[in-house]
Amino acid sequence: MHRTRVAAAGSVAFLLAGPGLEAGVGPWLLVRIAGSEVDGWPAVLRVVGALLIVVGLAVLLDVFFRFVRDGAGTPSPAAPAQRLLARGAFAHLRHPMYVATATVIVGEALALAQPVLLAGALAYLTAMATLSHAVEEPRLARRFGAEYDAYRRAVPGWWPRR
Repeated sequence: MHRTRVAAAGSVAFLLAGPGLEAGVGPWLLVRIAGSEVDGWPAVLRVVGALLIVVGLAVLLDVFFRFVRDGAGTPSPAAPAQRLLARGAFAHLRHPMYVATATVIVGEALALAQPVLLAGALAYLTAMATLSHAVEEPRLARRFGAEYDAYRRAVPGWWPRR
């Protein structure tokens, strides 16, 4: 039980420091520095944006829940999951945290009529794809071996399977 509490506290801290900054503070700063509202965006785009924010946040919460419950750890390399995560959002994507965070940023762009955030989402995904390819996936392959290799073959990285 103590380990679960520690993992939960670590995951909450990582949620605030990672996606909280990436989809919260970062977009806010980008809009303050470079953004401007574009008049005339259709209401339907703003509604779609709000829905994307809700979906992205729901997936993020699932991901962090899975790190604690299924992985007995956190997303942080300092206290990593002890077991390979392959349920919930991880059953459909190898990188659901990054895709969900980008979904929130795209949702913010649409809901707030801030096209600069679309560029921000693209830059975020590019950085996370580079990080995952160069650092995270090799680390997971070393930690989980054949289990990760099978998971990697079965589950797409960035576009969810049906």
